[in-house]
Amino acid sequence: MFGNTDLQELVFGRLTLEAIPFHDPILLVTFAVVAIGGAALLGALTYYRLWGYLWTEWFTSVDHKKIGIMYIVLALVMLLRGFSDAILMRTQQAIAFGQVEGYLPPHHYDQIFTAHGVIMIFFVAMPFVTGLMNFVVPLQIGARDVAFPFLNNFSFWMTAAGAVTVMISLFVGEFARTGWLAFPPLSGPAYSPGVGVDYYIWALQIAGIGTLLSGINLVVTIVKMRAPGMSIMKMPVFTWTSLCTNVLIVAAFPVLTAVLALLSLDRYVGTNFFSNDLGGNPMMYVNLIWIWGHPEVYILILPAFGVFSEVVSTFSGKRLFGYASMVYATVVITILSYLVWLHHFFTMGSGASVNSFFGITTMIISIPTGAKIFNWLFTMYRGRVRFEVPMLWTMGFMVTFTIGGMTGVLLAVPPADFVLHNSLFLVAHFHNVIIGGVLFGMFAGTVYWFPKAFGFKLDPFWGKVSFWFWLSGFWFAFAPLYILGLMGVTRRLQHFEDPSLQIWFVIAAFGAFLVLCGIVAFILSIVFAFVRREQLKDVTGDPWDGRTLEWATSSPPPAYNFAFTPLVHDHDAYSDMKARGYKRPLDGFKAIHMPRNTGAGIVLAGLSIAFGFAMIWYIWWLAALSFAAILVTAIVHSFNYDRDFHIPVEEVMVEEGRRTRALKAAGA
Repeated sequence: MFGNTDLQELVFGRLTLEAIPFHDPILLVTFAVVAIGGAALLGALTYYRLWGYLWTEWFTSVDHKKIGIMYIVLALVMLLRGFSDAILMRTQQAIAFGQVEGYLPPHHYDQIFTAHGVIMIFFVAMPFVTGLMNFVVPLQIGARDVAFPFLNNFSFWMTAAGAVTVMISLFVGEFARTGWLAFPPLSGPAYSPGVGVDYYIWALQIAGIGTLLSGINLVVTIVKMRAPGMSIMKMPVFTWTSLCTNVLIVAAFPVLTAVLALLSLDRYVGTNFFSNDLGGNPMMYVNLIWIWGHPEVYILILPAFGVFSEVVSTFSGKRLFGYASMVYATVVITILSYLVWLHHFFTMGSGASVNSFFGITTMIISIPTGAKIFNWLFTMYRGRVRFEVPMLWTMGFMVTFTIGGMTGVLLAVPPADFVLHNSLFLVAHFHNVIIGGVLFGMFAGTVYWFPKAFGFKLDPFWGKVSFWFWLSGFWFAFAPLYILGLMGVTRRLQHFEDPSLQIWFVIAAFGAFLVLCGIVAFILSIVFAFVRREQLKDVTGDPWDGRTLEWATSSPPPAYNFAFTPLVHDHDAYSDMKARGYKRPLDGFKAIHMPRNTGAGIVLAGLSIAFGFAMIWYIWWLAALSFAAILVTAIVHSFNYDRDFHIPVEEVMVEEGRRTRALKAAGA
């Protein structure tokens, strides 16, 4: 017979009431706020009877445009969570000096800075990037959707499931206290016996499946579904950077999956891949995680480069300067991103020859990046530059990213890196390129393509307020960290003894609160855009006078994107089309097949959350049941053939006529 303890372990694994953080007032207050906010949201959705609409039109949608928008919404929601962690850390470091311990105990602080890194990279930057690529790429290449529409829906919900898994750790158990890359032996069973590292592993494994499948989907879409006449050297630059990004995803994310699987084996079954016992080696983990991790940096920044190329060309009223050199620079960066991973651990005894090779390759990769900066500047030169909100983000990027790039070249020198590697200088550099590059790019892209998605612009006043708060707040937050790093202040510390350092941390905390104002202003720009949408509407579908093919459709585009597949003659496809008198083929109409919406993606993601939660807490019966349910759901969906419908030709012709009249009225 089972004893009570045995029965509890059989049913609940290692999940007990002690896993609920009743003793932590910060988490209790957070839980209360989240619960109240969640209840209010659910109540509003129920009161206005929106559940049916959301389920049929959004949650189950296989339309790439709606999926792209949902990715961006997920990124914005997780930005609020990830930035709240940043505020907590900055406030703690500003007050925790000498005898003052601050309000975050070390074990809680370590969880927060780990969760901050994981959330901002995997669940803010990645969904932002993937969302923009999902929305824009099929429109830019003249395709009706991505190659595998259901896979697109499934990819999004797996990413969302990974985010949910991280959020569960806030209220049930704990998160990892290892840093966002979870280096062994700290992440091994000896030093992290709790559930924190397991939450980390399964959140990333679940989300990683979605990212990898999305990468495959977009590579196939770009390679196989371009409009007639669009050779690879006529693709828009954003499509080029998206192609290179997704090639990197397909190449790099299996490495992340494998290294996390090996770490799981160390933790679950007692292997020794990443320990010093029985032939293991922690440095193997460090190599593998950075073989994924450095291409990941370029997975994030390359689409931002594509956004800036589109924005600079549009708001300078000129063709992009040096199109071919931009393409070659993008490809060179893609290749070199695989040859620089070891610069992340110059200090770990690889030897002078190895360090020299990776230092030189790191310096070389700055050359094509610098070439892009000069191309954007030459595009602006003698152009009719309009300082709209997307252009402000772009110019802020040029200054901020250039400085971040120069500090990166400094860190590429191994002797300098030996001094600065474990200091706050490196933290400032990393945020310099990720915020000043990736986030500024994503905000620019969101503002730029928002009218394409909804038919009206974001509110320009609040957009400009957001930009200036972000730009000034960033430099207040991270310039002090450069100074502290040069003074030798170590990163990852929760408490400091030297009171002379405090003023710098106070300035950094002030900068973080300015950035918070920027986030609030960006949200207000969205809110006021919907309030004032009639005043901000643009009937032409092209409020910016864009130069690429996505502006040749109505705003928002119809479900089928293009009724008549466009014929492309130039990489400035829409600009060229307007110069030719906006002539499109109006014969040879073919029936349009669009897959029906399906709930299989969200069901599979929900089952994946259950499986991950069961593996984290050793609830083996739930793990087996949910895994079996995943297999059954996937098999059942694979036999679901009746998924196509035809859009009536009458509807298509009405839409085409309306669009053509709008363009003629606008003088296109």
